[in-house]
Amino acid sequence: YFIDNEEYFKRKALYADEDGNLFPDNDERAIFFAKGVIETVKKLNWAPDIIHIHGWMASLLPLYLKEYYKNDPLFTDSKIVTSVYGSEFKGTLSDQLIEKIKFDSISEDKLKTLNQANYINLMKIAIENSDAVILATEHAPKELAEHVKEKNIPVLKSYGSDNYAEIYSDFYRTEVL
Repeated sequence: YFIDNEEYFKRKALYADEDGNLFPDNDERAIFFAKGVIETVKKLNWAPDIIHIHGWMASLLPLYLKEYYKNDPLFTDSKIVTSVYGSEFKGTLSDQLIEKIKFDSISEDKLKTLNQANYINLMKIAIENSDAVILATEHAPKELAEHVKEKNIPVLKSYGSDNYAEIYSDFYRTEVL
């Protein structure tokens, strides 16, 4: 399934214009994507065992699952795994991101990490709301690797192995579920 919206996603570039400037609505796109994925899963009435997050565009999904959808029985037993890569963006998203998330009745104390909406903080909020993390590169930002340690959750260091599917499945079975 694809989460689509012509206003947000029908562009020639993914996150930034040809001059490298982040699109000013990337924050809204991330919120739309997170809620769109969750609403699609709800519509399909599919209770996932594991929801695996890849990339900063999906970084708000764990927050929304743990806060906005916390009383939804479909996700009661779902575990969230976030993969951390070295691909970060430069700059910050809109300084209105916290206000936009608060609109969905997510309390401000859950959003302190987003005081500056940059790549590191978006990934930190994903980690804070995850049940496990995969460090998918040895080049993950040091600050994120340290944040994972502080969280004291299961961590898999998987740096480009050819048999990653088997490694991930084993991690899911033995550490996450």
